[in-house]
Amino acid sequence: MPLLEKTIDTHAEAINEEVIYQNPLLFLKIWELHLEAHHCSPLEKHPWHYHKEVEFLAVIEGHLGVQSKHNYVVLGPGDVMVLGASQPHRSHKPLTGVLHYVVFQIDLGKHFDQSTMPYLYCFSEQTEPLEKLNYIFDINESAKRETYAFILEIFKESQTRMRGYEIAISSTIKRLMLLLLRCDSRNILNYTEETELNRLRPVLDYINTHLQDKLCVEDACQLLNLSYHYFIKYFKKTMGVSFLDYINYKRIKRSELLLLTSELSIMDVGYEVGISNMAQFYKLFKRHNRCSPREFKVRMRNESRASMGAAELNADF
Repeated sequence: MPLLEKTIDTHAEAINEEVIYQNPLLFLKIWELHLEAHHCSPLEKHPWHYHKEVEFLAVIEGHLGVQSKHNYVVLGPGDVMVLGASQPHRSHKPLTGVLHYVVFQIDLGKHFDQSTMPYLYCFSEQTEPLEKLNYIFDINESAKRETYAFILEIFKESQTRMRGYEIAISSTIKRLMLLLLRCDSRNILNYTEETELNRLRPVLDYINTHLQDKLCVEDACQLLNLSYHYFIKYFKKTMGVSFLDYINYKRIKRSELLLLTSELSIMDVGYEVGISNMAQFYKLFKRHNRCSPREFKVRMRNESRASMGAAELNADF
C-alpha cells in the first residue's frame, strides 16, 4: 500500500515527452529500472513531464515516489499506479535501498477494434483522467494483484518475444482494460450504452463499406435523420472520438493491413483507403504511427524477422 499521500500543484513547465514505441503495431513501450541501494534522489531534481500515452507503474522491490497533478504517493513492492494521458507527473527514489520497477506506457486508443469500440469512450478521458482509477488498487487487493501480474506478463512477453507475443500482449492489454472496467465501482469509466451504439450502427457500417469513397458528415446525418450539430455531439459522446477522427482512424488501420498483406504501392494504398492526396496520407499515417508508410512496412518486416529469430532461438533451448 502507498506510504503517504498529499495534494501538491503541478509544475507549469512540464516537458512534452515523445514515447518511442518498441513495436509500431502495439503502440507501447515497457521497460524495467534498477536503482542501487546507496542513494535516494530529491523529487525537485526530477523534471515534470507528460506524454499522450497512458502510463502504468509496477513496483517489484523498494519504494518509488510519484507526484501527479494533485497527489504525491510512495509506492511499495506489489503496488501499481496508472497515470492518465497527457497528465503531468514526475517520480523519484525517496528512500535508500534497492528500487526495481516496471514502466509501461501505451496508447490505449489504438487497441480498440470494431467489437470493442463501444468502450473507447470509457478510456478517452473526456470527463475524468484515468488517474482517478487508482482508488481501485487501494480498496481492491485482488484487482491490484491482477493488474500487477498483467504488467509483468506484458513485460515478459516483450522481452522474450516468442512467436505470437504480439497476440499475447494485445490480449493482456484487453484483459487489463476489462479488469478496470468491471472493478470501477465508482463509475469513473462511463461506458457507452448499447442502445446508443445501435443507433449509430448504420453510420458505422456505412463508413466500413465506403472507406475508399468521400465520406461527409451530411451523408451520416441523413442516415440517422439528425441535424448536423446534434449528430456531431452525439457521435463524439458515443464513440469517444470525433466523426472525422474515427474515419481517419479506420482508414489508417486499413492502410496498415494493406501495407503488410499486399504488394500495392504506397500511392495505391492511399487510393484504396480513400486518401488520394499523398501529402495528407503521409501526414495522417505519421500522426498515428510516428513513421511514414514506407518506414512502417520496413520496420514491420524487420520486426517479423526478429520475432522469427527469437522463436528459433527459444526452440533450440
